[in-house]
Order: sequence, then structure tokens, then C-alpha cells
Amino acid sequence: MKIEDKLKHLEELNKQAQLGGGEKRIKAQHDKGKLTARERVDLLLDKGTFRETDKFVTHRCTDFGLEKNKILGDGVVAGYGKINGRTACVFSEDFTVFGGSLSKAYAEKICKLQDLALKMGCPIIGLKDSGGARIQEGVDSLAGYTDVFLKNVLSAGVVPQISAVMGPCAGGAVYSPAMTDFVIMVMGSLMFLTGPDVVKAATHEDVTFEELGGAMVHNEKSGVAHFAAESELECIELIKNLLSFIPNNNLEDPPFVESTDDINRMDKELDKIVPDSPNKPYDMHEVIKKLIDNGDFLEVHKHYAKNLIVGFAKFNGKSVGIVANQPAVLAGVLDIDSAMKGARFVRFCDCFNIPIVTFVDVPGFLPGTAQEWGGVIKNGAKLLYAFCEATVPRVTIITRKAYGGAYCVMSSKHTRADMNFAWPSAEIAVMGPAGAVKILYRKELKQAKDPKALEKKLVDEYTEKFANPFVTASKGYIDAIIKPSETRPRIIEALDMIENKRDTNPPRKHGNIPL
Repeated sequence: MKIEDKLKHLEELNKQAQLGGGEKRIKAQHDKGKLTARERVDLLLDKGTFRETDKFVTHRCTDFGLEKNKILGDGVVAGYGKINGRTACVFSEDFTVFGGSLSKAYAEKICKLQDLALKMGCPIIGLKDSGGARIQEGVDSLAGYTDVFLKNVLSAGVVPQISAVMGPCAGGAVYSPAMTDFVIMVMGSLMFLTGPDVVKAATHEDVTFEELGGAMVHNEKSGVAHFAAESELECIELIKNLLSFIPNNNLEDPPFVESTDDINRMDKELDKIVPDSPNKPYDMHEVIKKLIDNGDFLEVHKHYAKNLIVGFAKFNGKSVGIVANQPAVLAGVLDIDSAMKGARFVRFCDCFNIPIVTFVDVPGFLPGTAQEWGGVIKNGAKLLYAFCEATVPRVTIITRKAYGGAYCVMSSKHTRADMNFAWPSAEIAVMGPAGAVKILYRKELKQAKDPKALEKKLVDEYTEKFANPFVTASKGYIDAIIKPSETRPRIIEALDMIENKRDTNPPRKHGNIPL
């Protein structure tokens, strides 16, 4: 074959690969309001930067007539390119080819890309739209999935892994995104291990696909998903925004962006944001947005365990992870779900050299048999473990309550936090003054002529003597008591000072977090 003929043949193959499952199936995809695998990649990556790998790979199955139906690429588009000028690997599952079902060859393409991402030290992004395993390939498909899972584990903490679920993600397919750092679900997409028919047969529950594994189910109830996006376009922009806060790999620092926000800016409204009444709620979101650069906060797990806020922001152009109790929800108590949410986020930040700023207003752990039987002790220990293990720069601000074990857990000085500040409104004690007085002065209150008056007097005395930041400061457990309005410059100053801190953990294979 002449060179001219070979070039012509190559051009024809390229055109064939671009069509995936064919024009009819592409139209069916569009009729559902969904983009194709290639359209998604084109929108995610900077124009003209995508370089596809393994475009001509086909499956190797010879059963069920599949030997006559070999489509170039075999259902997944894979390659690398740039996102806002930074290198990234991406694979995009193609529902127009065998419903996006995974074959051994398909899995090998993903694994090869995962290896490439590790070598290059860049994020890997999976755009998920698949019916699951390719049944015709039997155990080969299962082997392919497990190969991908292994690469997910080996990549964890080395390069960021992001999954965007843009269609179905069923059966064993769900484990790969579940092991990545962030899962984004587009409204209308699905993630489920067993379908409604199986659920009904096993439990007699009659549920729809959406009720079982829809985007909001996993954002609000299970916590499997970290973000919900209204559309595929919003999802793609969200991926770009997320990447702007995190480094390419565990050996790099997060990306720096020149800040346009005054580092010495002070907001007098912060001086009155905490109510005088210790039982009155306020929104911690307002505190955070008044302090960070330009109020730009990317909240993670926004819909799940709302009594704890986690997310990314910047101080003086430098990325930080924020962990904050939310007194507007359940008074900011810690519980099973919020502890797990916080622990996972803290560990991600520690993996990728992202400093952590913690805002504390926590009255304790949520009481009740449901929490105790559900393992609140074990799960609360996860958050404590995560903070104790973290070696990145850490700044903690106690805005109001810091009671009991929850004080210890929330990045206290005793967990190796670097700089701990308290506002004058801070109440730091074993427990709330009212509860403490009822225990300590039980007999006196019972014998008093006017129990309520005595109780008020004793609560005031206890608060003045124990539940305030000055006692804690006198013991060196906080570094300074600061005005709320000066919090932004003090955080920036502290982060600059501890930027090059050196802290290590004892040599070991890995720790044993209480899973």
C-alpha cells in the first residue's frame, strides 16, 4: 500500500472513530439532552489541546456475535490535554457504543491512562456514562473493572482523581468513582449498586431509579457525591473551578493566583456577627465569605451533613481548605455524618499540601441512641484522627462554643494545629455553663429557696471563671485572642509564617484510621 493510500486509510479510520456508535445513536444521545463523549472532552479541555490515546482499540470478544461488531475506541474516549493551561488526563465513557458498557480492552485503555497520569503527575478526570459491565465478556469485564479499581487505590493521594457522573453508573462501575477524591453528579444521572427490581425482590420496597440512586439522593443522603450540577455544562465548569484550588500532584503546591483583595481588609460587621445569646444561631457561611478572597468559596458536600461546612477558598491568592461548624444547623454539633465528611476532606487537603483553616463553634456531639448505636464514637474518632495526622499548615479560630470532646476534635492545639486564635465571644470548657452548674451544684440548687436565681448566679460565675478564652489563653492552648474584624489579616499573616513548616509522622506502612 502506497503512503498516499495509508494516509487516506488513516483519515477514514479517524472519521469512523469520531462517530462512536454511529449517527443514529448520537442523535438518540442528543434527544435525551445529553452530550456525546467527545463533545464533553472538547468542552472540558482547552481548545486544540486534546491528544487522544488508543483511538483504534477494539474489543476482543468472539461470543454472541460481537466479533462482527467491533467499534473503534470500544466505548471510551481517552487522552490528555490542558485545562486552563495545566495538563490533565481524561477519559469519557461513550454511551453510544454498547451502552458504554465496559470490556477488558476498554478497561485497559483507562488503566493505561491512569498509569500515564501517575507518571506525569497530573489529575485524572473520568466522565461517567455507562450501563455497567459488558455481560457478553463475563469475568473478563469484572477483571477489567478490578484493574481500574486497583489503579484508583494506587493513585490515591498521589494525583487528584475526579469523577463526573453524566448518565447511568451501575453495578460494579460505582466503586471507581467512589474511590476518587470528588464525585460530581449531573441532575438526571444515576448511581446504584443494585437496581429497583433487585431491591424489590429482596426487601419488597418499591422504588424508582431516581429514588434509589439519583443525584440528590447521593448528595443529600448517602454522601457518595460531593457536588450536584444542573447541567453537563455546569458540571464541566465546576470541574475547572475545582482544579483551580488543587495542585497537579502530591509533590506540588496548590496553584497561586494574584489576589485583588486587600490582605489587611477588616470587616467591622464581624465584631457583631456572633449573637449575645449563646443559644442563638448565626450562619457561618457569612463569617467565611467575609474573610476569604473576594468571598469566593467552593463548598464541598454542600447538601450533606450541613452542620459542618467544608470547601475551598483562597487567602491572599493561596488555596486553603476550610472546615467549619455551622451553628445554624443542629446548633453546629458533630455527628456521624459530619465527622466522616470532615475527616475525608481534611485527609484530602493533607494529601495535596493544602493548608487548613478551621472555624469552631461546637457545643459537642449529637446525643441519642441512634448516634451511639450508629457508631458516633468511631466516626468522631475519624475526624480526630484526620486532624492529628495532618502535617499541612493549620490555623484554627474559635468563634464561640468549643465544648468537651468536640473542642479536642476540631483542630485544637493538642492535635498539632499551628496557630489557634479565639474571638472574645469564645466559650471553651468541658461543657456548657448551664449543664456544668446543674451537675456541680446539684445539691445546692435542690436546697435553695430560689433555685432559678441561684442557678443564674452560678452560671454567670462559671462562665466568667471557666467558659471564656482568657483562661484557655493563660494556659497557652490558644495563641491569641483577636478582634473578629482583624481575623482576615491575622489568618493571612499566620499562613505566611507557617508556610514552610516541617512536621512529620513516624515511619510506617500506613496508619489504621478507625474505619
